[in-house]
Amino acid sequence: MSKRTGLDNFLRVAALLLPTLLAGGTFFWNAGEVVAAESTTAAFQTITPKDLAQMLQHKDFVLVNVHIPYEGEIAQTDALIPFDQIAANLDKLPADKTATIVLYCRSGRMSEIAATTLAGLGYTHVAHLGGGMIGWEAAGQSLLHK
Repeated sequence: MSKRTGLDNFLRVAALLLPTLLAGGTFFWNAGEVVAAESTTAAFQTITPKDLAQMLQHKDFVLVNVHIPYEGEIAQTDALIPFDQIAANLDKLPADKTATIVLYCRSGRMSEIAATTLAGLGYTHVAHLGGGMIGWEAAGQSLLHK
């Protein structure tokens, strides 16, 4: 029985991951394990503050603030999940990957990153608020500060 070296382990993992990477897939590191995403070409929507305000009138989606550090939130927010920990917190999201999830942050960049991650993990109805909370307030809407 031979002892595995770091190079041996690297080559073994590379051999497992390479076919998915070549097919346009991607991977995330989640709790010490490599998790394959379904595709890097997965899409999500960018919505406007006006769109979100209309959607909130008849809310049938999960609204998630992914901004860190906390700088306020939009009314009816369902969860606070740091953008860079979204893959490690899937238990806070619907198990049904076809459920609608709307993400937001302060400016839109963190929510865009989180949306890309969720779409890559197979969530099919993901949107993020373009302009984030800054755009929300500029559109005349208010934030809660808890």
